[in-house]
Amino acid sequence: MPRKSKPAAPGSPVDIEAMIRVDHAGEYGAVRIYEGQLAVLKRRKSACVETIQHMADQEQRHLKTFDKLVNERRVRPTALEPVWRIAGFALGAATAAMGEKAAFACTAAVEEVIDEHYASQVAALKDKDEGLKATVEDFRADEVAHRDEALKQGAEQAPGYKLLSETIKAGCRIAIKLSERI
Repeated sequence: MPRKSKPAAPGSPVDIEAMIRVDHAGEYGAVRIYEGQLAVLKRRKSACVETIQHMADQEQRHLKTFDKLVNERRVRPTALEPVWRIAGFALGAATAAMGEKAAFACTAAVEEVIDEHYASQVAALKDKDEGLKATVEDFRADEVAHRDEALKQGAEQAPGYKLLSETIKAGCRIAIKLSERI
């Protein structure tokens, strides 16, 4: 009977690869969420398009950075990319179709989970990979700013905010766990 391999120690190359894989997947998902929101909100000539476009531009910068890290470090991207392509766009479009406040509720929920996720990565990295740690800290600041802006724009006033927010957060946490491994 084959022996199961031990899980890698925190900070090992396998763990760092998983961090890069999941962060790459997450930034891709974020780009797709904003694309879905913008597809709906631009058509409606919504007043919040400029704000959401600014967030989308930052997420695109994050994705380009993780694209580069995936290539430079030869990290296998998640095999779930086709799922995140559809799910991200659908989530963005659906929440935007519910209205601006629901779109911002989506942003607030996603960014809250990403803030927690990036904080745990920073703690795990400590002094193990200063470059990756600095990148994660930089992007975490953007994600916190997105969450704060979404709350300022009335995210909590969205119909069914609590249910919507908790559902999106649960989905994000599941996506993180899956993308770390698959």
